[in-house]
Amino acid sequence: MKDLNSKEAVRAPAGAVQIKQERRRWWIRLLVQPALFLLAGAILIAGLGVAQRMGLISAGGGGHSHESALGKAVKYICPMMCTPPQTEPGRCPVCAMELVPATSDSSKSDSRSVRIDPAARRIANIQTAAVTSRPLTQTIRAVGELNYDEGNLKTLSAYIDGRIEHLYADFTGVEVQQGDRLAYVYSPLLYSAQVELLTARKTVSGSKSTTLAAVREANRKLYSSARQRLLEYGMTEPQIGELESTGKANSRMFLYAPISGTVIEKQAIEGQYVKEGQVIYQLADLSQLWLMLELFPEDASRIRYGQKVEATVQSLPDQTFTGRVAFIDPQVDSETRTVSVRIVMPNPEGALRVGDYARATISIPAGNKGNSGGMYDPELADCWICPRHPHVISHSSGTCPLSGQPLVPTSKYGYVSHAQAETDALTVPRDAVLMAGQHSVLYVETEPGRFEIRNVVLGPTCGDQIVILKGVAEGEQVATRGNFLIDSQMQLAGNPSLIDPTRAQPLPDQEQSDTILAALSSLSPADRSQAEHQRICPVTMMSLGSMGAPAKVDVNGETVFICCEGCRESLLEQPQKYLNIIRTAEATGHPQGSGGEMDLPPLDVPQIMLPDDSLPPLEMPMEIEPEPLPQNRPAIDLPRTAKGKQQEARQ
Repeated sequence: MKDLNSKEAVRAPAGAVQIKQERRRWWIRLLVQPALFLLAGAILIAGLGVAQRMGLISAGGGGHSHESALGKAVKYICPMMCTPPQTEPGRCPVCAMELVPATSDSSKSDSRSVRIDPAARRIANIQTAAVTSRPLTQTIRAVGELNYDEGNLKTLSAYIDGRIEHLYADFTGVEVQQGDRLAYVYSPLLYSAQVELLTARKTVSGSKSTTLAAVREANRKLYSSARQRLLEYGMTEPQIGELESTGKANSRMFLYAPISGTVIEKQAIEGQYVKEGQVIYQLADLSQLWLMLELFPEDASRIRYGQKVEATVQSLPDQTFTGRVAFIDPQVDSETRTVSVRIVMPNPEGALRVGDYARATISIPAGNKGNSGGMYDPELADCWICPRHPHVISHSSGTCPLSGQPLVPTSKYGYVSHAQAETDALTVPRDAVLMAGQHSVLYVETEPGRFEIRNVVLGPTCGDQIVILKGVAEGEQVATRGNFLIDSQMQLAGNPSLIDPTRAQPLPDQEQSDTILAALSSLSPADRSQAEHQRICPVTMMSLGSMGAPAKVDVNGETVFICCEGCRESLLEQPQKYLNIIRTAEATGHPQGSGGEMDLPPLDVPQIMLPDDSLPPLEMPMEIEPEPLPQNRPAIDLPRTAKGKQQEARQ
């Protein structure tokens, strides 16, 4: 029994030792092995860093240095895009932010385009659409007010001094017909003029053959003068005939309606004395009204005389009325910057009311040729029209029944016989156009992944489509989504972009904008010819005239034009550099050697100003004792408090 116990006692310590060894090995595997891996990784990373610093390897792992991989493509840009890319690091001269490096691979882009990889294109969601050519109609909408037709307004005035005995149209709004009696007027002058006519007539009829010829001629002239006076007093030929037949003078006379229409104003009452020329009635023919519109100049330039206009009035929104353009104001209002357009609106049933508001729509073809391409209207094709009244249309020549003028063919106003004369328009989606001020650009995908900037001239906008007059061709693919990201890549690469598209290739027929032409026109003919030949400012690489009239500088005996006076100092500091830029641009047709960056002065490193101990310290200002107050000053009665009373008691 004792032997067994002794054997078990020997076995127990051996097992405990084995367990401890197993635990030790487990902790070694748990801690030491990961530590060795971490140490090896740190040594590897440190070695790669040292090798890269020594130039043995590059960041791309190709065995070349970083500078050899990027070469001259490294540029430094401002994060806020205040200035074009610079060739050296530093700070932005505008906002003082530190310039950051930007790279552009010349193998993938050029001075007018960028390339987008398929993966980046999917992430940026860049989509394109084709430039299409199709007949497109532009709808011009405007709001106007109905007014009287000035040609159908008449005034009935008193022909002679007298008194109104009776008014037949005794309230405003009475509809009358031409020739209706409107007023009955009493006038003593009219009576004496009638007596004079009867006397002269009797004298003429009583003349005998023995009477001298001169006397007979004088009597006839007297009769003619008396008859003409009655006509000027407002009597009609039938009234004068009745007077001569009866031989009885009458001091009262009827006034008749000159036109058929409505009394819109009554300015006299019965029994009132009136003077010669005083207005009694205002009449208007409401069978035709005017619709007065105010259009923008670009819209007014596209409409024609006689063009059909559809309108809906506020009081009758379910009815559509048609009219035609009668007048287009040749002047632009200096205050509203609009052009007045007058529309003749037939109103035979009297549904239209003066003063009512109307919404007008004018449909015109939005073709590339504009007004020069002709317009087709089936109602005006091969017809004749009145030059004053566009609603007077005839299928044959003749005279206008209203104005008496001869009718003219509608082809004189640009109307054609066939609808094929309308030109198609090149259109792109509205989202494809980037606009900033007077500049409009598109990004055209000339090759898969290559997007090129294009300056374009815009036409009218028709719904979600916009007409392109110049800059693109039919079938080209333009970016409709993601074009702002493409533009930002152009900015980072230092290429022309929406911010500065003037450095892009000009349009085929518009190498100089209207602003540049206006600026160059202020120069003399010789200077203008030289400025147009130079084209660019060698300092900023901007087009001459884009910042106003270019300045003329004499550099080493050569005349050089700069965009503004701010470039004069830089030009004179390095004249040979900028002369070489001009010569290179003239030889190749494109500016080279500048990279598109502006020659701006470098921003020096800020200096820390240390205090100068050699200067004496500033002394504190001496205290100035206050002047003593006068002893005998007037007492001021102030409200006394409890504390004040205690102080007085102590004193």
